Amino acid sequence: MRGSPAVPFSSLSHLECSRTGTAYDADTVQGLSEVGAPLLARYDLEQVRAGVTPADLAGRAPDLWRYHEVLPVRDPSHVTTLGEGMTPLLPLPTYGAAIGVPGLLMKDEGLIPTGTFKARGAAVGVSRARELGVKAVAMPTNGNAGAAWSLYAARAGIGSLVVMPQDAPEITRRVCVAAGAELYLVDGLINHAGALVRAAVEERAGYQEVSTLKEPYRIEGKKTMGYEITEQLGWRVPDVILYPAGGGVGLIGIHKAMREMQELGWIGEERPRLVAVQADGCRPIVDAFDAGADESELRDGTHTLAFGINVPKALGDFLVLRAVRESGGTAVAVSDDSILDEVRAVASAEGSWVCPEGAACFAAARQLRESGWIAEHEQVVVLNTGTGLKYPETVAADVPVLPRDGSVPTAAADLSGRSWT
Repeated sequence: MRGSPAVPFSSLSHLECSRTGTAYDADTVQGLSEVGAPLLARYDLEQVRAGVTPADLAGRAPDLWRYHEVLPVRDPSHVTTLGEGMTPLLPLPTYGAAIGVPGLLMKDEGLIPTGTFKARGAAVGVSRARELGVKAVAMPTNGNAGAAWSLYAARAGIGSLVVMPQDAPEITRRVCVAAGAELYLVDGLINHAGALVRAAVEERAGYQEVSTLKEPYRIEGKKTMGYEITEQLGWRVPDVILYPAGGGVGLIGIHKAMREMQELGWIGEERPRLVAVQADGCRPIVDAFDAGADESELRDGTHTLAFGINVPKALGDFLVLRAVRESGGTAVAVSDDSILDEVRAVASAEGSWVCPEGAACFAAARQLRESGWIAEHEQVVVLNTGTGLKYPETVAADVPVLPRDGSVPTAAADLSGRSWT
C-alpha cells in the first residue's frame, strides 16, 4: 500500500473541534475537545487533489485502505486489516419495483469481516490506536461494535475492554469472549455501560476510551462507505441514502466524505439527501428534527428490536442533524412490526437476509415513497449495516414436520403468500 510519490500515505494535518473549529494535535491520543465535542480529522486535501485522481485508485486493492491518503494512519506498517471494505452495491429490482423505487440499491455491509459495518470503524480506529502506542481500547457497545473492536484489537496485539447491555445479541458477547476481550454485561442501556467504561479508563494507564465519537477515527473508517458508493456508481452520487441512526457515526461520515470528495474535485456540487432512520421506540433524533432543534433530548425507557439503534441520546446528535439538514434530507421513525415485515420481504424478493437496522431503512424507504418524498425515478441507496444471521430471532421457523414415510404436499404457500410446486 504505497501512495503517490507526491503524496504521503496519509495527508492527515490536524484534528478540529466539531463545535468551535479549534485545532488539536493529531499525533497524540485525543478524546473529546475542551468543550466536550467530538474531534474531526482534517487533511491536506489540496495536496491530495494535486497528486491523486480517481483513476489512480482503480489499480489498488479492493478494500477501504484504497483511500489511505484521506485516512489517518501515517505508516502503512500499522494498518490492521481483515480485508474490510468494497462491499457490494446491489440492485434490488424485484423489491424496488414492489415499493415503487425501481432504482433501489443496497450497500450490503453484512459481507464485511465481523458481519457488520462496525468493522470499518474498528479497522481504522484500532490501526491509529496502535500507531499512537495505545495499550488497550475500552468501549460501551450495543453489541456489534464491541465484537468488531475486540477482534481488530486481537489482530493488532492490543487489549480490549467491552461493556454491553445484558440484552445485547448473544452472538456479540461470544465474539468478544473468543477474541479474548475483557467483557462485562450491565443491567441497563448503552449509556449505563458508558459510565462504567469511563470509570475504568480513569483507573487504567494506557487504555483509550473509544466510545462512539469519543475518539476521532471511527468516523474515518465509516466515511469510506460514502467513497465506495460514489466510486461504485462511476463517481456519481445517488439521489438518496438511508442510514439507521443510533450513534449516527456512519451518516456523519458519509456526509464528511461527500464534502471531502467535492473539495478534491472527484464529484460535482450535487450531494445525496441523507435520511436518518430510527425506530418508534427510540426516536430522539427524529423528534429533534421534527421540532427544528439542534440536538436531541435524552429519552428514558427506549426499546426496539433493532438493538443497534437503541441509543437514548447520541453524543454526535447535533452532527447527525446538521448532516441531514445540510443535505436536504429528513429523519424518519418506523415500527418494530414494519421492521420484521421488511426482513422477510427483502429475503423473499431478493435472497438477502438483512439485519433489523437495515430492515428499518427499507421500511423507511417504503414509507417515504408512499408519502412522495422519494420519487419513482430516483436512485436510492439503503445501508444494510449487517448480516441477518446475527439476528435469527427476527424470523420464526414454525414449519410442518413430515413423517419419514409420508410425502411432500403437491402445492403449498410460502411465507410471502406465493404458491410453489
